[in-house]
Amino acid sequence: MGTLHILQMVGVGLSATTLAALLRTRAPQFAMMVAFVAGIALLLMVLNSMDTVIQTLTQLAEAAKLDRNFLSTVLRIIGIAYIVEFAAQLARDAGEGALASKIELAGKVGIVVLAIPIVTDVIQALVHLLP
Repeated sequence: MGTLHILQMVGVGLSATTLAALLRTRAPQFAMMVAFVAGIALLLMVLNSMDTVIQTLTQLAEAAKLDRNFLSTVLRIIGIAYIVEFAAQLARDAGEGALASKIELAGKVGIVVLAIPIVTDVIQALVHLLP
């Protein structure tokens, strides 16, 4: 992700923030829509640049001879964390703080469920090391 790409994302974010602030007093429903559309645009821009990160992590995992399932699980956990944070912030922007907390709770439970195989493998490895 180059400097130009980051500047584009910041530009989208600041433009949307300014437009939403101007609309908030006259048409709050449109201000929310501007924030939502800008958030989706920013998320897509970030996801577009994640391909390089995923390729690099895959190469490192192969070099370290890590199980592909491990890397896949870690990437899914990271994805859940980002998506949940995005959804919770949208709910907070809409004035739904309680709903945002429920979204975060659901994300945490999802992460724990995905992490169970990793924790199990670590515990089994430790058990085999003990006399």
